[in-house]
Amino acid sequence: MNRRPLLSFTICWIAGSAAGCLFSGRSLLIYLAGLLLLPAIWAVSGGIRWRTAAVFGLAIAAAGLYWEWGEARNVSLLPKVLGQQISELNEAYITAAGVIASPVQRDGDRVDFTMKLSRIGLDRQGGQEAETAANVETGANVDTKEKSAVVVEAGTEAESEIGGSAEADAETGVGADATGAEEEAKGELVAVQIKLQEESEIAVAALWQRGDRVVIEGELAQPQIARNFGGFDYQAYLLTKKTHWLLKGAGTASVTAKPPASWQLSGILRWNDRMRATLGAEMERLFQEPHAGYMKGLVIGIQEDLDPETFKQFSQLGLTHILAISGMHVAVYVGVILFLLRRCRFTRETALTVTLLLVPAYVLLSGAGPSVVRAGLMSMIALFAARLGILKDGMNILAASALMMLVWNPYLLLSVSFQLSFLVTAGLMVYTPLAAPLFRHLPNWLGSTLSVTFIAQLVSFPLTIYYFNQFSLLSFAANLLLVPFITFLVLPLGTLALLLGRFWNTAALLTVQLAELLNNATFEAVEWVNGFTAGVLIWASPSLLWICLYYGLLYGLLYAMKRRTESMLVPQYMEDETRPLEELELPGNSRGKAGNTSSSKAAPAAAASSRRAVLAFQAFPQPDATRWSSLAAVQFAAGLTLLLYRGYNAGDLNGAGAISYLDVGQGDSILITTPGGAHILVDGGGTVSFGKKEAWRIRRSPFEVGAKTLLPLLKQRGIHRLDAVILTHGDQDHAGGLQAVLEGMPVSALLFNGSLADTEPYTKLMTTALAAGVRLYPVQQGMALAPDEATQLNFLWPEPPAKGQHFPDEVENQNHESVVFRLEMNGRSFLFTGDMDQAAEEAILQSAQQAGIQSGKPTDILKVAHHGSKTATSADWLTFWNPAAAVISAGVNNLYGHPNGDVLARLEDANTEVYRTDQQGEIQLMVGKEAIIMRHKLNMKDTE
Repeated sequence: MNRRPLLSFTICWIAGSAAGCLFSGRSLLIYLAGLLLLPAIWAVSGGIRWRTAAVFGLAIAAAGLYWEWGEARNVSLLPKVLGQQISELNEAYITAAGVIASPVQRDGDRVDFTMKLSRIGLDRQGGQEAETAANVETGANVDTKEKSAVVVEAGTEAESEIGGSAEADAETGVGADATGAEEEAKGELVAVQIKLQEESEIAVAALWQRGDRVVIEGELAQPQIARNFGGFDYQAYLLTKKTHWLLKGAGTASVTAKPPASWQLSGILRWNDRMRATLGAEMERLFQEPHAGYMKGLVIGIQEDLDPETFKQFSQLGLTHILAISGMHVAVYVGVILFLLRRCRFTRETALTVTLLLVPAYVLLSGAGPSVVRAGLMSMIALFAARLGILKDGMNILAASALMMLVWNPYLLLSVSFQLSFLVTAGLMVYTPLAAPLFRHLPNWLGSTLSVTFIAQLVSFPLTIYYFNQFSLLSFAANLLLVPFITFLVLPLGTLALLLGRFWNTAALLTVQLAELLNNATFEAVEWVNGFTAGVLIWASPSLLWICLYYGLLYGLLYAMKRRTESMLVPQYMEDETRPLEELELPGNSRGKAGNTSSSKAAPAAAASSRRAVLAFQAFPQPDATRWSSLAAVQFAAGLTLLLYRGYNAGDLNGAGAISYLDVGQGDSILITTPGGAHILVDGGGTVSFGKKEAWRIRRSPFEVGAKTLLPLLKQRGIHRLDAVILTHGDQDHAGGLQAVLEGMPVSALLFNGSLADTEPYTKLMTTALAAGVRLYPVQQGMALAPDEATQLNFLWPEPPAKGQHFPDEVENQNHESVVFRLEMNGRSFLFTGDMDQAAEEAILQSAQQAGIQSGKPTDILKVAHHGSKTATSADWLTFWNPAAAVISAGVNNLYGHPNGDVLARLEDANTEVYRTDQQGEIQLMVGKEAIIMRHKLNMKDTE
């Protein structure tokens, strides 16, 4: 570290930035003061000079304050400009003028781009028209109210914006219908979402480009925050893009777009977008699907058209880095250019200069993601150093690249791509030399390939499980075999086909056929390997401390193994076993031939050489070194194994149970973890759609609550297997999300109400369960389930089938047949009711009366039936169960008006405290033997 001051400076800068990210105000100052002690301690110990320590301390302080300064500036100006509170601006109708500041992307019936504002005004007329239409219209499309966590890439900001002159206002038409405040918006970024109304509008939206001046009329909305613990926070994500608002427009009629009046610096980005679109269209012409989307991602870095199923298969094996332009692509690009220039007789200096100038063009053309920017910067620095004849050091080059990127945009520190790119590159530089001796018996090419792949997997492992919560044990083999195959065969063929397509179509098509054959082999291999589902392990997201300990123990283990290997390669002479110099067999000398003249002349030199050898042997007491390095290796291996074990089994509740009422919108999903560690999922939510969409409206990866919300939450919490899934009934808002759960996680048993629903999703769900070997159990009144000694589920409904009744049978009214059960856990009671109706309530109460039970044991928590609908939760029901608290699972601003006001009034009359997922997000209960501790996501309030 002391020999690489730039690396040390960059590490200090990253530490300061991390402190600024994690803390603020007084806490930030305290942590910065703690960090500043580290270089001071280093200087006191004599490791560095005080001047150097001061520079490192300055880097820490400057980075932390720089982040804090950026945070202070990263606020929305719209409330101040429009004179409204944030809550008042949410869902307000506005007219905004500005410039398109990102590539324009279309997915099905939605067009996304980022807009850099110049002027904005409240459109009260538009708001009144929308309100009138809402009152008149009886049917509503759920998608217009959807608040899904769809990631909108902001892209690169435009270099200029529209001025606020009267001429510009007249040309764009801002203010024609606006009656509210209208002032300069000072370049604030807004994420625009345009919902296309007709298929013919696709051609209109295709004309929009980065740099166009636009006027948009639409609804202003705040991005969705995380509503579940550990869930994706869309608002926080957009904050890293310096974007605070969504602007939603209806159809292309809400957008007026004109190209820029004159050339501007942003025209380079505009040209780059057109070039990428042209290359993508050429790929689509040459390749069939799914090859076209795959090759666009592989060769050009356009991942928007990649088949979701293909991406899922590659992701499960840790192969998604192949689909992103990164250091591998840049290295091939630079190598090919240098080779061609040298073949054209260019001098070394000229070839390096030309290549240096061409690297930025490739970075832009490939999308300028963090990984390719990192690789491009490193290549440019290395080429520049080689041009000047300066000694190059990989770690210093990497540090310089990271420092430049973080100074340009500190929020890159939070980018998964940035973290993986730099961490894996640094890990290869640090750990590969340590691992190389382990493969010394193999041929150089094979040993090098194995060590690089091995280290890349080990280094990327913590971030992989932190962000994606799964790791395939077959990932190493898949990367070892497929990465070279794709890099050296498929990628060159795809690039060659793209180049030939413009002037030799026949040769291009032949190349395409060969590439598609190789792609098919790749897809089949990936699918075959993914068939071994036992190799995919689910991990909870580890802590920062766990990640740091992992890298430290890994370094210690590899270092100890390297020292052991090196000590074993040195001749094993101990100090007390050293033979006299005259008895050593010297080169060119035969023992017992003292009269040899040449040997006599060489004796002094040979004796000196032997003395040096003996001293070397004495300096390295080999048996001790081997023994101590072996012992250290065992200790580090044991520590690493224990760390991995604790990381994999991170859900110990110390004898308590847990119940999580997840926020899945307008639906139900409840996760129960028993004191014995069993996991039971009650329902899975589901995305409800009305009618069949036209083909052009279907998005490549539409929001589905099971795949986008529920399954990631289960994995993030380290649930390796669900011991039971209870499907209360077959309605889509309870059963829909379970499809993704059954496909993405092992499930032991599925308990359902014994009836079938005549819908395609329900049939698919049951077919998937049977194919996966899930045991199916129809439950009925009187049954019980005891996962452990402290937990029991008593099923109260549905009633047993009548004699001679066909079982199971299709039932249209699934609500009445909802599974109802009472959970006893650690001496506490909880009632789960699905979507039961009042008739089922009355039947349960009547059965209790017939059994001589006049009133049920007081219930701690009641899950209110049917999202608080007026069809259930009668006064008699509340009197019988006497719940202390109730939880209502309902969607924000749902179309049904849930929960019903009469139900809320009855709960209030029963002195029952009410918690609602639409207001408080996920509601968690920690169920101990002495108390129930409750917290909810949106305000993190803990109550007992």
